[in-house]
Amino acid sequence: MRIIVADCSAEYTGRLQATLPLARRVLLIKADDSLLIFSELGSYKPLNWMAAPCTIKDITPTDADDDVETAAPQKVIRACATKSNDVLEVTLQHIYSDETYDLGEDPGLKKDGVEDHLQRYLAEQIERIGKGAKLVRREYPTPIGPVDIMAVDAEGTHVAIEIKRHGGIDGVEQLTRYCELLNRDPLIAPVRGIFAAQTIAPQARTLAVDRGFECLILDYDDMRGSDDDSLRLF
Repeated sequence: MRIIVADCSAEYTGRLQATLPLARRVLLIKADDSLLIFSELGSYKPLNWMAAPCTIKDITPTDADDDVETAAPQKVIRACATKSNDVLEVTLQHIYSDETYDLGEDPGLKKDGVEDHLQRYLAEQIERIGKGAKLVRREYPTPIGPVDIMAVDAEGTHVAIEIKRHGGIDGVEQLTRYCELLNRDPLIAPVRGIFAAQTIAPQARTLAVDRGFECLILDYDDMRGSDDDSLRLF
């Protein structure tokens, strides 16, 4: 993991155009070359990012200097998507810190027993999200964390499923971040979302529906086979 603190600006080109003006920010470059840009305040969601697979070029201009007042940057980092023409170019005017750390192998998130069982049961009974649905995989990897379940519905549309014991607004926000990221990948877009839980708070349900997600109530005993195959999808 490479962590850079710098006065920088950024420009994203390709399927979308986005610009970040000069400001002090934190850059994370992960072992898979994904690049994420964060600010001090606001959401923990990155301001912009380039997801793997991509390639990173670390460029030092011939006229490089570390004076933020001059036009010449100290360094330029360019991330190029492997499967599209998307490019995220970060211009570093002044670097305060540039450190690399070996984080080793991560054991992954340990879910509590019930939540892990809900994920496993739904993966095994994936047609609970709709007849003809097929499982892609559990713990589908993304640069911002794994999606609980990725599936494909009967129409061939990818479906990202976030599973909670008790569904709150935070879970809807988490699903939103996953879907925003996944829908930038032309190989799997469009991706729709399902928010699944044993109980869903009214405010979370309202937010989920407003963002175009379906809400699925999971009956733990039913999924274990103690009841019938009914479900509630709304």
